[in-house]
Amino acid sequence: MNIETLNRWQKSLQTRSSLAIIVTAAILIELTVAIQYWYAKRGIEEEVVRRAKSELTVESLEIQNVMTSVEVGVKNHVWVIESMLEYPDSMYTIEYRIVHENEQIWGCGIAFIPDYYPSKGKWFEPYTSLNLGEKIVKTQIGGPNHDYTKLEFYKHSLEGDSAFWSEPYLDPDGARGMVTTFSMPVHDKTGRVVAVVGADVALDWLSDVVDANNAYESSYEMIISRNGLLMASPVESLVMQRNIHDIELGKKDTSLSRFNEQMKSGKHGQTILTDENGVKNYVFFAPIKGNTGWSMAVVCPDKEIYSSLRKVGLYLTLLMLAGLALLTLIVVRTIHGFKKLQRANADKESIDKELHIANAIQMGMLPKVHSHYPDSDDIEVYGSLVPAKVVGGDLYDFFIRDEKLFFCIGDVSGKGVPASLVMSVTRTLFRTLSNHETLPDRIVDRLNDTMAEMNETNMFATIFVGVLHIPTGKLQYCNAGHCPPLLIGNGVSKLNVIPNIPVGFMAGKKFVSQEIMIEPETTIFLYTDGLTEAENSSHAQFGVKRVVNEAERIIANGNINPSELIKQMSDAMHEFVSGNEQSDDLTMLAVKYTKQQDTKELRRNIVLPNDVETITKLHPFIEEIGEKLELSPSLTMKLNLAVEEAVVNVMNYAYPEGTYGEVAIDAMADDKQLQIILTDCGVAFDPTESKEADTTLSADERPIGGLGIHLVRQIMDSVSYERTNDKNVLTLVKVL
Repeated sequence: MNIETLNRWQKSLQTRSSLAIIVTAAILIELTVAIQYWYAKRGIEEEVVRRAKSELTVESLEIQNVMTSVEVGVKNHVWVIESMLEYPDSMYTIEYRIVHENEQIWGCGIAFIPDYYPSKGKWFEPYTSLNLGEKIVKTQIGGPNHDYTKLEFYKHSLEGDSAFWSEPYLDPDGARGMVTTFSMPVHDKTGRVVAVVGADVALDWLSDVVDANNAYESSYEMIISRNGLLMASPVESLVMQRNIHDIELGKKDTSLSRFNEQMKSGKHGQTILTDENGVKNYVFFAPIKGNTGWSMAVVCPDKEIYSSLRKVGLYLTLLMLAGLALLTLIVVRTIHGFKKLQRANADKESIDKELHIANAIQMGMLPKVHSHYPDSDDIEVYGSLVPAKVVGGDLYDFFIRDEKLFFCIGDVSGKGVPASLVMSVTRTLFRTLSNHETLPDRIVDRLNDTMAEMNETNMFATIFVGVLHIPTGKLQYCNAGHCPPLLIGNGVSKLNVIPNIPVGFMAGKKFVSQEIMIEPETTIFLYTDGLTEAENSSHAQFGVKRVVNEAERIIANGNINPSELIKQMSDAMHEFVSGNEQSDDLTMLAVKYTKQQDTKELRRNIVLPNDVETITKLHPFIEEIGEKLELSPSLTMKLNLAVEEAVVNVMNYAYPEGTYGEVAIDAMADDKQLQIILTDCGVAFDPTESKEADTTLSADERPIGGLGIHLVRQIMDSVSYERTNDKNVLTLVKVL
């Protein structure tokens, strides 16, 4: 008999033994149930079940109503939070409304992802609560000593992108008591989860609920959380202090362990348990409806229920113990066999599975919009990323904000999982910083500082960041050690770049930006060194010269879109390597500027001193623009009002009292939109940072300021600010 045959025989014998044990245990348990039913059919069991279920239903509904009211209160305010993300200090007002409208909520906090508001620091968690005297308490509790990113309510809602009831816990910083937290994710306009709102609910009222109605004089109730923490119990010293698994330690009654597992898994049922005094209890349990994961049990002493059935106690106990012993044996043998099977397969499958999941996550971070960009008819964008391994360290990203296309391409040193982690961080930082910064050198500066501070593995990344102003074609860019892009139009040329050093090397390094005007029908072609360093079997590289030659060949055959450009470049590279294994990540990004000359153009400008008495000169300036563009008198009047408010704002705040300065007003229009640009050389002043005025408040209740920019925002379609070359530049856009 060989080893393989012996193993098969052993497995067959083991299977037959397991089946025999299962059948025997099933027979014994069936006998136990039959005897129990025979004596219980006299009506006792039905009455017990009816009372217990009634009690469980009533108490569960009472608890569910409380928890549902909390959920509804939070859900009804999530959209308000999402609409006010630009105003971090308004979170306290929203939290107060949530707390004030539900008496069960001790306090409410909104935990933002780290560094979401750079001005607020890494940890920002505004928290609002009401004390017994209805006094509002507002605090910012996030910080090194209260790292909410490690707390269950935050991690679960953020990672699962869903509502969640946390395990009860002691909150020393916010609610300052034992609470459970209902949390929900908060999304920004792009759908990304940027914060978690949590409402803290006190748990001391549970004891009153479970003591309200008892099926029998000596019966009692208990409530546990999803992880088994005792939340309500007749023994007050155990409440919020012990887990139900702690109670079963040292006890020989295995039914208690099974009962604990069934309650934790949210099952309905009933069982029999014996306490430390030898008193038998009948326990009925069911999950509490809702999303909390809690379960409730009603414990009824045997002496009150089945006094007439004492004579069968011995037989019932013996049969149950035998059945449980056999079931325990089954579980032990099953677990042993399962563990052997796991060890045989885990090493083989786990790494591949995790890597493929990581690849899916990494690819999911890349922008999904390709070819014709839906937010603009004036550009076409397409990107491609092929990692050398399952995961890689290349990245690209692009999005439109304030009529500017922000885009980047990068290459992290190394390959595989470490590079992919740095890639994810780099891409996330680019997207976060670009949503607040406009100049590419500032974006790269802050990205470099952040990466250098956490760079304990000495990894770095080359990156090219570009900002293309779509209406004019002005490209501002900053290169940090990356391959120079190609400009493909009437010909092919390398973009002149200052190399700078890669990001992540040295905190505090200042990067230099450049700018150039891009002509219509010009394509900016960006790539990583996976293209130029691709090798054939002779170890010859594809090289920059072949990239340029291939680009010239492609445009010689006609004007093509970015996706076709990347496809043909990829085909040429693969033809060159002739099936040789890919040694580095390959990423390409093509941005084609397609804006054409509009049929109608208007350009006007006027310069005013910082004297509000000269504001009347604006009226004929705007009237002339309205007549030229054939605007309605009503729209012309509104434009005049908006521009006047903006100019007066600049005069009042950009120049200190007693100093002379000028405000340049430039108006440009085409068939699609009117753009008015206000430029001054005063002190840095961003009017868009003013909070939205709450026009629902009375004049006495409203804080001073904010109405002017509020009016401008109401009239214009977009209002944006940037500080360039020591000048304030405020851009107002009205779609025609």
